[in-house]
Amino acid sequence: MRRLFGSVRARATLGATLVVAVALVAAGAAVLLSLRGNLEGRADSEADGVARQVASRIAAGTPYAGLDLPDADDNPVQVVDEEGRVLAVSEGLEAISGTGAPGVTPVRGAGAEPDDDEEESPEPGELGDIVWHGQGTVTVEGEGGTYRFAAAQATDGRDETVRVYAGASLAAQQDAVRTAAGAMLIGFPLLLAVVGSVTWLVTRRALRPVEGIRREMAEITASEDLSRRVPEPGTHDEVARLARTTNETLAALEASVERQRRFVADASHELRSPIASLRTQLEVAAAHPELLDLDGAVEDTVRLQRLAADLLLLARLDAGERPAGTRVDLVALAREEAAGRALVAVDARATGVEVAGSRGQLGRVLANLLDNAERHARSAVTVTVCREGDRAAVVRVADDGNGVPEGERERIFERFVRLDDARSRDEGGAGLGLAIARDVAVRHGGTLTAGAAPAGGALFELRLPLA
Repeated sequence: MRRLFGSVRARATLGATLVVAVALVAAGAAVLLSLRGNLEGRADSEADGVARQVASRIAAGTPYAGLDLPDADDNPVQVVDEEGRVLAVSEGLEAISGTGAPGVTPVRGAGAEPDDDEEESPEPGELGDIVWHGQGTVTVEGEGGTYRFAAAQATDGRDETVRVYAGASLAAQQDAVRTAAGAMLIGFPLLLAVVGSVTWLVTRRALRPVEGIRREMAEITASEDLSRRVPEPGTHDEVARLARTTNETLAALEASVERQRRFVADASHELRSPIASLRTQLEVAAAHPELLDLDGAVEDTVRLQRLAADLLLLARLDAGERPAGTRVDLVALAREEAAGRALVAVDARATGVEVAGSRGQLGRVLANLLDNAERHARSAVTVTVCREGDRAAVVRVADDGNGVPEGERERIFERFVRLDDARSRDEGGAGLGLAIARDVAVRHGGTLTAGAAPAGGALFELRLPLA
């Protein structure tokens, strides 16, 4: 049972069925109450008519014995005076309740004809209004029933005020309510069964693509094959969007894993060279101390140290390390990085160009750009620092070398990429400097692009938001 209702389809079916059930119960109760109220209103109207008819006869001076009251089966009538004495009742009335006067036997002389010395035609009285509605029971020929009563007031020829109680049976109302309730008891379960079945089938069809996505994801997890994709339904609903988003996530994950594999392979390849060179020198020195190339060993060690630092920085950037929020003066930083470099000149066209970030990482960006520019420049490297409006700080590093071909200006920012494959690693580095520079720029909310310098060489433009 727990497993059954653990599924979305079962919960959706149960929820829809419960909602419809509550709605049906509320609607059924409203219908029954409305039906009952309408039928009671009809009974009141019928009782009103009978009560007014009898009261008008009394007001016209008709003796109580000659009122010609309706049968007790149809519309029981009871006439009482102000003291509660019964003056007239319908024939066959055995018991009555709810009117306030339980008597069903007229008092003696109430219905007698007028004496000879009295006038043959009493004076007319006065017809009053309907003064009361209520409900009670009537017994006729040993069988009881529920009735609605109306009371009309009248003044007879003797100037006595009487009250006429007339009833209308509620048997038709009760039968109609029972019939409607019985129909609801039979129809509601059938309707709920139909709603549950339709919801189950519709939900099953709607969730079938989700099951396909789940199954494919399970197979991808088991096989570790990130090149596979989940099936995308041809609809334009939420399931189709889920499938497309899942495939986009798989594509991004595949690219990330491939990038990591390539990174590890390239890093291993780059590390192998200085380590092998250093080992060879140490082995030669161990066998022939007089042949030790101390400068070469130190150079290989420094190169290995730089490569390890680059790899560590890239790992931190890939892990999402956020830069510090300190204020960094780019003019001062550019002059600091340019100090001691013979080919580099700083052109500061503004002062106080400050950005928010990590001074160490931004200094690394400038150092990598200057190293790259010096490596390719013929005679000069120019660093320009300026503002662009009130939002951006711009640092441009230009050289007078051969420049970067237009088709390679994005590729040079990839890791371990060297455009001059014939260049030795000792002279060209590991191909991580520009990749690190762009990653740091992006982490600081900026951009780093390559273009053509006015002197014909390469131009690298770093844009960062002002602090």
